[in-house]
Amino acid sequence: MSSNARKDIHNSEVPLLCISCEARHRGICGALTPTELIELSKQTSKHSFEAGRPISADGESIHRYSNILHGVVKLAKLTSDGRQQIVGLQFAPDFLGRPFQARSDYDVEAATEVQVCSFPKDSLDRLTKLNPELEHRLHAQTLKELDEARDWMLALGRKSAAERVASFLFFIAQHIHPEKNETGGGVHFDIPLSRSDMADFLGLTIETVSRQMTKLRQGHVIEIINNRTISVADMAKLKSVSETNIN
Repeated sequence: MSSNARKDIHNSEVPLLCISCEARHRGICGALTPTELIELSKQTSKHSFEAGRPISADGESIHRYSNILHGVVKLAKLTSDGRQQIVGLQFAPDFLGRPFQARSDYDVEAATEVQVCSFPKDSLDRLTKLNPELEHRLHAQTLKELDEARDWMLALGRKSAAERVASFLFFIAQHIHPEKNETGGGVHFDIPLSRSDMADFLGLTIETVSRQMTKLRQGHVIEIINNRTISVADMAKLKSVSETNIN
């Protein structure tokens, strides 16, 4: 089958379940043919999780994969003394899971209200072997997550507290509003983590996070609508602050 035929999924053969799904357009399902979508849709189910609810546990056997349809998911590990360390965040329409892996490596939890579309692991593993473009998309997401992890290594190792908080807000804004970038423009979004989780993610204290948020507000970089709702008038300015200490 030609690549054009494989990508042409916007037709009447696409299952009703998939027509308005963002994962079909921007996620891994965009690599599937109508026939493959029909096959997979027969085995899919949607699930909702309230904020704070576990989705899967570290070491748990993997039987199903999921596309995130709505909300933000956090990945965490427990340290030897029982503390939680957040190691990553995933957003719609990210793929949740690791192909060909038998067990989960993280505790996966809903950071906000989350809706996922789930399907059997064996079915997607088989499609991945048959569909090079699907394999490519899964590989591309893995590389994206690796790049983000390296960026956070830099942030935690070299950036000031002010730069870390600004970097975090820029990171969230870009994922929630992917149509925006550092060239400018404003966005409005809810922070998916509590102040405590932000502090954990950024390697800071809660007091330091709150103090830096106040400085960003006083510097007219952000507007704090309420405890979690943020308005950014200029993404380029936020990005600049994330790279320049404002202390």
